[in-house]
Amino acid sequence: MTSFDQPDQAGGAPRPQSLMLTFFGIHALGRDVAVAAGCLIDVFGRAGITEDAVRSTLTRMVKRGLLERHRRGRKTYFGPTPRAARVLQDGHDRIWCTGAVNRDWDGTWTLVGFSLPEAWRSERHDLRSRLVWSGFGPLQNGLWVAPGTVDVPEVVAGLGLDAYLRVFQGAAAAGPSDARTVLRTAFDVESVAKGYEACLARWSTGAAEADEAGALVRQLLLHTDWLEQVRQDPHLPAEHLPEDWPAARAEQLFRELAGRYAELAGREAASTLDVIAVAAS
Repeated sequence: MTSFDQPDQAGGAPRPQSLMLTFFGIHALGRDVAVAAGCLIDVFGRAGITEDAVRSTLTRMVKRGLLERHRRGRKTYFGPTPRAARVLQDGHDRIWCTGAVNRDWDGTWTLVGFSLPEAWRSERHDLRSRLVWSGFGPLQNGLWVAPGTVDVPEVVAGLGLDAYLRVFQGAAAAGPSDARTVLRTAFDVESVAKGYEACLARWSTGAAEADEAGALVRQLLLHTDWLEQVRQDPHLPAEHLPEDWPAARAEQLFRELAGRYAELAGREAASTLDVIAVAAS
C-alpha cells in the first residue's frame, strides 16, 4: 500500500484530491464505473471547490496514474485506475474493518532502522512519509516503531532503499522500554486525541444536519474528514491509552451519521450523477 500525499490535517479544509479519492471510494470502488466531469464539477462546487481546482485535480490525478479518462461523444468521464483502487480499498478497510480502536494488540512491535546518505533528502522524505502513513513513529534518530506486525517490504516497495533498511519484530522489555513509554516517545498521543475530540465537536451539532438535497456533499465531507483522522492515528493499543480515549465515541458518531446519510446520498447520486460502465482494467 502506497501513499500519494501526506494526509490532510483533519478538520482543516481538505485538499481536492482527498475529496476526489473519497468520492470515488464511495461511488466507484468495486463497480467498474466512471463519472462525468460535469457531475464532478457540480458536486465539488457544492463542497466549496472551484471548477478550475476540480479540472486541475482531475488532470493531475490522470498524470499520476490515479484516474483514467473515458470519452463518450463530447463528454469526458473519469474512473479510478487499478492503482487508485488499491488505495481506495485500503481506506475502506481502515474505516470499516480495522476501525479506530485497537483492542487486539498482542504486544508485538515492528521496528525499522535506517541510515541514508545526508544528501538523500528526497528519499528520506519519501521513506518517512510511507512510514507515517503505515502507523510508524520515530522512537529515536533512524529508528521507527509501529504497534503490531507491519509488512514493511510492501510499505517501502518501489523506493529502492531495501539495502539501507533493517527490520525487526518483537516485544518491548519492561522498564524504560515498556509500552506506555514507547507510545509517548514515538507518537504524539495528545494530538491524536485532540483530532478525535475535534471530529466529535464538528459532527455532533449542526454539522450533523442534512436534508436530502445536501446529503451527497455532507456524506463526502464526513467520510473525507473521518478517513483523514484515522490516517493520522497509528492505531495505538487501547490498553495503554487514557481511559477517556475519545476514538470509540468519535467512531460511533461517524458510523451513525454515515448510516444516516447513506440512503439519502444514494438516492441523490442515482438521480444526479451521470455514470457509465467501463471495462475492468
